[in-house]
Amino acid sequence: MYLPPHDPHVDDPMRFKPLFRVHLMERKSATVECMYGHKGPHNGHIQIVKKDEFSTKCNQTDHHRMSGGRQEEFRTWLREEWGRTLEDIFHEHMQELILMKFIYTSQYDNCLTYRRIYLPPSNADDLLKPGLFKGTYGSHGLEIVMLSFHGKKAKGTKITGDPNIPAGQQTVEIDLAHPIQLPDIENLHNFNELSRIVLEVQEQVRREQQEEEEGQDEEEGRSQQGDSQQVEQPAQRDDAGAEGTEAAGAAAAQESALTSQPFVLPVGVISRNEDYPRTCRMCFYGTGLIAGHGFTSPERTPGIFILFDDDRFGFIWLELKSFSLYSRIKVSFQNAEAPSREAFDEMLKNIQSMTT
Repeated sequence: MYLPPHDPHVDDPMRFKPLFRVHLMERKSATVECMYGHKGPHNGHIQIVKKDEFSTKCNQTDHHRMSGGRQEEFRTWLREEWGRTLEDIFHEHMQELILMKFIYTSQYDNCLTYRRIYLPPSNADDLLKPGLFKGTYGSHGLEIVMLSFHGKKAKGTKITGDPNIPAGQQTVEIDLAHPIQLPDIENLHNFNELSRIVLEVQEQVRREQQEEEEGQDEEEGRSQQGDSQQVEQPAQRDDAGAEGTEAAGAAAAQESALTSQPFVLPVGVISRNEDYPRTCRMCFYGTGLIAGHGFTSPERTPGIFILFDDDRFGFIWLELKSFSLYSRIKVSFQNAEAPSREAFDEMLKNIQSMTT
């Protein structure tokens, strides 16, 4: 198991914890040992469910229990998982979330199912190299997010989740066709000024989507009338206009990338990590997924994506007045490349459907 570093130290390396091991014996037989708990290896079982999926089961779950009962188990888990004691955590809501996570994970420590995930494919013109990142998520602590590129969009998919947004969901979406020019450093302190800029872009995106939908409806209506010649010219003009807008946006983004600009979080925006970069390369309009406990009433809300360097980016959640900092996971995973773009997209769809 690859665990994120202790919150909020997002730049620290991942932690490694063995969960099971397989001893290959003679005559094609093997023994399986569960490594969970603090009493050493013990008897386990592995079952191949289907292609790219298998399950492990512990046959001696008493090895997972501690002599001091659930209270000792919770305190040990808290120290290992969070690097602190319950007395160190003063925020009542955070205590509640941590306890919820412990209860949930300890329920399933005896039987786990593993599904293959692929690392995202990369292209030379990507904004930065796609891959896995550690991200700060307020009271939820650090979570793992996969950044991938899809034409004019970039997507951040949760590989680990929390009681609000489960693993597999698309936590952030970045609109690469709509770069944002930050105000000067004096005005950047003003949250209302940044909010005004982002909401203006949101309205622009909404209008463009509406015009595109109306254009498609109009085109469908004309094609049904059999007037194919009249359809072609407006469609070509629409594409040219869209390409022009995207080209202008890309040019502006490239020009902005040549010179880093000062960055500071607006007053009132909450960050788990105050040690964020003070310069950035470029920013884009984006949306973030928020929901209530149990993934209730999910909705996408406006925000701003900030590219700091090749290995770090951030996202300001406008509605939550919160900032997430993401840092690249630099572990080398063997044989993790997707065999094709289609296989990667299918995997993303599958892990999202498991939690929807």
